Amino acid sequence: MPSVLSGLDVLVHDARALLRRRIGLLAHQASVDRRYQHAALLLGDVRGARLVALFAPEHGLWGSAQDHAPIGAARDPVTGLRVFSLYGARRGPTPAMLGGLDDLVVDLQDVGARYYTFVWTLALAMRACARAGVRVVVLDRANPLGGERVEGNVPDPAFASFVGLHPLPARHGMTIGELARYLNAVHALGAQLTVVRMRGWRRRMLWEDTGLPWVPPSPNMPTADTARVYPGGCLVEGTNLSEGRGTTRPFEWIGAPWLDGHRYANALNAGALPGVTFRPARFEPTFHKWAGRVCEGVQVHVTDRERFKPFLTALLELAVARRQAPRHFRWRRPPYEFERQRLPIDILLGTDTIRRALERGTPLAALERSWRPALARWVRARARYLLYR
Repeated sequence: MPSVLSGLDVLVHDARALLRRRIGLLAHQASVDRRYQHAALLLGDVRGARLVALFAPEHGLWGSAQDHAPIGAARDPVTGLRVFSLYGARRGPTPAMLGGLDDLVVDLQDVGARYYTFVWTLALAMRACARAGVRVVVLDRANPLGGERVEGNVPDPAFASFVGLHPLPARHGMTIGELARYLNAVHALGAQLTVVRMRGWRRRMLWEDTGLPWVPPSPNMPTADTARVYPGGCLVEGTNLSEGRGTTRPFEWIGAPWLDGHRYANALNAGALPGVTFRPARFEPTFHKWAGRVCEGVQVHVTDRERFKPFLTALLELAVARRQAPRHFRWRRPPYEFERQRLPIDILLGTDTIRRALERGTPLAALERSWRPALARWVRARARYLLYR
């Protein structure tokens, strides 16, 4: 049996908080208990409560849609309930969607990185529920990357987007329940919020320590290893390098047809970053960037989970690729995640200063030093909203 019980497991064991309530559920395919039963079926069976509507974030309720694909309203074939989309023209629930609800239960497995859109769907839903007088019940889940280590710059609010509506470092070290508490208070979302805490989770735990089943929360997040590199690997989306979508190792394979994989790996390994080794690799994406073309690049092998710095690692990957292939490397152009003006790399980084520093050839050590004071202040600010030791 798992050593950690998710918020869903805890709630289903004692669902008195939902008695005589009409509830909606915001969930996805990873919203399962320790026996792999989905939240929609479990909440539908709670005596004294009535599940009346489902809400779907990016990738849809059952996780079939690829990245950036708009999700349409539908009817769930399993429960027969209407599924409202929160990813597309509208990313927050409307008053009509929330009409008649007492509670919106949110059960979303996050991956511990600012860019992953589920937490921003939650934030918009919390604000909408506050206006509609609907209570928000967040079922907490483990951060796959643990809760002790944080990394990256704290974004400039001027660069807010759907990959960062409010400033968080790239690797924030919080659970989705803790984030709900933090965002609700610090950014005045106004929600009547209840967080159903996990049992048995400790901040030092990585995913492998929890005993919980891994279900991909999105199509390109197949394993916990993927989540481990994602706080850096997602930055590759802001370039014309392949981030490995369309392969079996998304965010672990990085490359392009115009790179020399061995030369690239040698330069990355010369950077001597902690906890990581780069192996020359060749791969052919079946879809997405460079589909059907052989890409040369690297596979990112994490050799020490405790010391690995995914964000800094990705900055090195971008800097070296740009230096080795200046005629071919490009920053991706908008639109990207509903942003039509700013460069995707800038909204992913939450600033344009890091991109400009990379273009100037600023050493990574100097970049890392530049964001440490703001990161330390943010860590102090988040402390009062943490739920676990």
